[in-house]
Amino acid sequence: MMDIEIIQVTPGNEALFERVAAEVFDEPVDQRRLVAYLAEPGHHMLVALRDGEVVAQVAAVIHRHPDKPTELYIDEVGVTPALQRQGLARRMLDRMFALGKTLGCEEAWVGTETDNVAAKGLYLSRGAEAEPFLMYHYEL
Repeated sequence: MMDIEIIQVTPGNEALFERVAAEVFDEPVDQRRLVAYLAEPGHHMLVALRDGEVVAQVAAVIHRHPDKPTELYIDEVGVTPALQRQGLARRMLDRMFALGKTLGCEEAWVGTETDNVAAKGLYLSRGAEAEPFLMYHYEL
């Protein structure tokens, strides 16, 4: 993994997404959505680059509350299949947790589907306990 660089994506470096490996994101990256995402001050993204290609990503959102600790919500974690199970997602998650802490977050949370074995393994390996909850989805 020495040839992989993890960087924080900021407005202005959208060109990084010209080459994205398979299955790093659920859908192809839309430049307009990417620009809007990066323009939001509470949105944070790390990408892993290998030879100029995005091979992994972690996206997170900071939630500030008037009555609860500031939280870092891990919104997405994606690693191209060829590099899965090599510790890259864990390294990126650790880096995102450190970034969240520097930005004032006191806790972090993440959710995944019950059948996502790889994600559950990653999150449990970081010392988290699963907390069942219900999610309701609305089309707007």
